[in-house]
Amino acid sequence: MKMKKNASSPASSTSPVKVSIVDDHKMVVKILSKTINESSIAQVIDVYYTLESCWMGLAKSLPEVLLLDIGMPDGDGVEFCAEVLKIYPQLKIIMLTSYKEFNVAKRALSSGAVGYILKNAEPNEIFAGIETVVQGDLFLCEDIDLLLKNKLLGDVTWFSSREKEILQYIAEGYTTKEIADKIFRDDETVKTHRKNLLLKLAAKNTSHMIKKAIDQHLIPGI
Repeated sequence: MKMKKNASSPASSTSPVKVSIVDDHKMVVKILSKTINESSIAQVIDVYYTLESCWMGLAKSLPEVLLLDIGMPDGDGVEFCAEVLKIYPQLKIIMLTSYKEFNVAKRALSSGAVGYILKNAEPNEIFAGIETVVQGDLFLCEDIDLLLKNKLLGDVTWFSSREKEILQYIAEGYTTKEIADKIFRDDETVKTHRKNLLLKLAAKNTSHMIKKAIDQHLIPGI
């Protein structure tokens, strides 16, 4: 749909776009790689399950497009995006993530990402994204495009009542185990909420997160 070819250009002269994937969910990577490789649009040349391995891999094999998850076990994909583009400015980075939040998408685009696609996207949307960014344009999946267009209040971030509750407990100094006991959930659930809160508030650490939460009136000052 977005393919722009001259009538005089033979289709055989166009090589598949070289793509690398960075995601810690091996099943997601396996399915996505298979989907991409079965298309005529692109070819997956490398997959990485950590940001560190991606750093090392890019020095040996640079793709045209990097599909990058945001919530990685060894760091923040948005910050990683900004750092990678300092070294490889020609690289096209598409965030492929589950985060459907205005503030996270805005941070990603500000970091230099040229695409933002949700993981529940149809294959054709992913292919369209790859083609679009290679041509030098910005690509947003439909849900994110609507989200960004409909937000008129600038840097507003939306939080669930559970997230605000956990923010308050963190600000009061409760440990992960203590918070888990209070909300009747396991430690991993609280750790996931913590990671999401750091990303949503674009915070570097817990104290920075608490300060931002107070500034946005998510929790009362202490």
